[in-house]
Amino acid sequence: MTRHTFFLLAGVLSLSCLIGCGGGASGPSGVGASKSVRLNAGGSTFVNPMMTKWAKTYNEKFGVKVDYSATGSGNGIQQMIAKTIDFGCTDAPLNEEQLAKAKENGGAVLHVPLVMGGLVPAYNLPDVQEPIKFTGPVLADIYLGKIKKWNDPALQSLNPGVKLPDLDIAVVNRSDSSGSTFIWTDYLSKVSPEFAQTVGRGTSVKWPTGIGQKGTEGVAGHVGRSPGALGYVELLYALNQNLKYGSVKNKDGEYVLASLESVTEAAKNAMAEIPDDFRYSLTDVAGKTSYPISGTVWAVLYADQSANPKGRDIVDFLRWVLHDGQELTKELHYARMPPELVQRIDKSLAEVKQK
Repeated sequence: MTRHTFFLLAGVLSLSCLIGCGGGASGPSGVGASKSVRLNAGGSTFVNPMMTKWAKTYNEKFGVKVDYSATGSGNGIQQMIAKTIDFGCTDAPLNEEQLAKAKENGGAVLHVPLVMGGLVPAYNLPDVQEPIKFTGPVLADIYLGKIKKWNDPALQSLNPGVKLPDLDIAVVNRSDSSGSTFIWTDYLSKVSPEFAQTVGRGTSVKWPTGIGQKGTEGVAGHVGRSPGALGYVELLYALNQNLKYGSVKNKDGEYVLASLESVTEAAKNAMAEIPDDFRYSLTDVAGKTSYPISGTVWAVLYADQSANPKGRDIVDFLRWVLHDGQELTKELHYARMPPELVQRIDKSLAEVKQK
């Protein structure tokens, strides 16, 4: 064998190994092995536009189909625990009761942070052009039914020079079990002791006032067609439907609008507090430019996938989302996961038991 032939053969063998052995950081780990696979997932409406983009791109690249149903975070958790879907997506980490139920049904649950975003106070005031300023306590009092008018002194004092109308605030909330509701109530519970005591945090709460709408689309749609309405929606939905939304005073006393940058800043400032099980909160995080109502979307799945013939495909897809998939987040106004957090999540994914 000539020296030239030897190196040529070595190069071909190395390339074959990389292709056949899944040497990349993301994507299916075997050639052609996943071509007929269809993953079923569901839950969070927050992540639905992003998941739709990820699923389409992943299918085009690898031939693996990901069917996602935006049924709400609560439903996604329920279906994951019941094993009627391959993985769920939620904007709220599982609570202790849900973890215990999952342990009985299938073992430990892994939380995989996928993407971050901001929840905004969206409103419909056609004659007000300037972004309205809110504080957490004022938002809490609105959702407690204590502030009923847009020109209430508590709101007007935050917005000097802005002529707020003598109009009822039509409060809109989620009627279904929702991770967005968890983020919203988690924030309001942190900044308002009264809200924490009377309403509390959760994916589904008993609202003292307001109109319930199903899904983020329902809330955004109602706000868009109802003058005087105020509701909480993800930034992307507000932008897509041309809804006005306000800035919120953060822990450092700064009024901040939701953006990729301000949500990412919140994540960076929370990094040291993120535990090994990845159940954390991004609301009311310190930092001059941190947006205070930021949240994460998690994929949740059983850590033991050894009895699931699609277990490896689930892990491959989630690993791809955490790497190549993050390049698609900016165009849809989601904030990508910080690289230092991705490294930690990779180690956790590597411990998933696969068939």
